[in-house]
Amino acid sequence: MAESSGGLTEPVQREISRLAVLAGQRLLQHGAESTLVMDVARRLGLALGVDSVEVSLSASSMVLTTLSDGRCITTTRRCQDRGINMQVVTEIQRVCIMAERGVLDVDGVHQRLEQIQPMRYNRYLVIVMIGLSCASFSRLAGGDWPVFALTFVASAVGMFVRQEIAHCHFNPLLNFGVTAFVTTLISGFGQVYQIGEAPFLAMASSVLMLVPGFPLINAISDMVKGYANMGIARWTMASLLTLSTSMGIVAAMNVLGVWGWLS
Repeated sequence: MAESSGGLTEPVQREISRLAVLAGQRLLQHGAESTLVMDVARRLGLALGVDSVEVSLSASSMVLTTLSDGRCITTTRRCQDRGINMQVVTEIQRVCIMAERGVLDVDGVHQRLEQIQPMRYNRYLVIVMIGLSCASFSRLAGGDWPVFALTFVASAVGMFVRQEIAHCHFNPLLNFGVTAFVTTLISGFGQVYQIGEAPFLAMASSVLMLVPGFPLINAISDMVKGYANMGIARWTMASLLTLSTSMGIVAAMNVLGVWGWLS
């Protein structure tokens, strides 16, 4: 159990501040909305014994201040994007709840937070499932089996390229642009050689994996809930990703001499 707020020493308060800001930092890095980030950081600090927790967020950093017995400790963390991962978000929320119920003290929270590591699916499983999902969209849109197969190949190869570029830590805008170019280039051969009855569906469906849906949802959520700065920042990044994708698609169409997704 944590000490009461009246008995917190400065080193203990400093450790609580570090744990609270670490939880918020990791939530922000892995795609949590602003309300959740601030709420979990505040609840965790209060559960561990401080009197008050104040949090300020920006697009790439967060500032957290704890107050105990009139003593303030402020810490700042840079929050680099590490990709959307709801498993990390869920685990941090679970740690917060356990601290509130008295199951974990300061040392216990520290150990649990250090143990949380992002779990990722096998990359080849992801490639296959992305290919199947995009191919299924083409089938639902009225494509025949040749179009289904072409969409599967194009989107699967595109996902492989996306993973390789991400592994090399290139800028996400470059990643989306190159992935869109490669994917559209492959699916565009269906239009050039008239593979299937509606080859244009392959071009439209294979790039659906690049739609930045989660950032757009978070952007709207943040703005609706009063975090306008965070919402605008996320909306801008999602818009830039969309622009990069569009540029990659247009570049591939220009190379193939195929314009538009019309039959």
